[in-house]
Amino acid sequence: MQVTETFLSIQGEGRRMGLPTSFVRTTGCHLRCVWCDAAYAFHGGKPQTVAQLVEWCRSQPTKEVCFTGGEPLLQKDAWAFVEALLADGFSVLIETSGNLSFAHANTLPPEHRARLCVSMDVKCPGSKMADKNDLTLLADLRAPDQLKFVIVDRADYDFSARVVREHGPFPCPVYFNPVGGTDAKAITEWLLAETKPLPVHAGLQMHKLLWGDVPGR
Repeated sequence: MQVTETFLSIQGEGRRMGLPTSFVRTTGCHLRCVWCDAAYAFHGGKPQTVAQLVEWCRSQPTKEVCFTGGEPLLQKDAWAFVEALLADGFSVLIETSGNLSFAHANTLPPEHRARLCVSMDVKCPGSKMADKNDLTLLADLRAPDQLKFVIVDRADYDFSARVVREHGPFPCPVYFNPVGGTDAKAITEWLLAETKPLPVHAGLQMHKLLWGDVPGR
């Protein structure tokens, strides 16, 4: 696999927020979200084998691994890496866009699937990538997973709310995260103004509140 960086940090968002986590960030992405905070991972990186990456994860003081990018599922050995980690007792979170199939996750043994969180990121209009979404993939979400919307403005919020209303309920938590991660006040107020509450979480990006936009954090 082509890898941009590996590092130890805390999981900054979603259902595992705050947990010390080993991050494996792959190189390359087929999308170009205008607000992307990891554009440095579009190119470059170094080749590493599944065995090398698993060994690095073993050397870290946590059994939590975040497999991110870029887009990690573009890597030829992505699922081999995930399966090796799960077989070794790790809990894995895959951060993936809303247009690449992750159906393979649902073929894994139940005891492994329970430790795998697929974090599906549906692209909102503010990303300029919303036309790339494949909402049929929502049907592959399972209880250990999470569904995420990164929101720029009210138009993004309305889009996200419409997806939740039209395609839910979902078997997993749903997060509305503000771009940049530093101010969730508007999203919170919009959620509170709903006459029929949406079953979603107003999210944060804890790592950005702590360190800002810093690679390796």
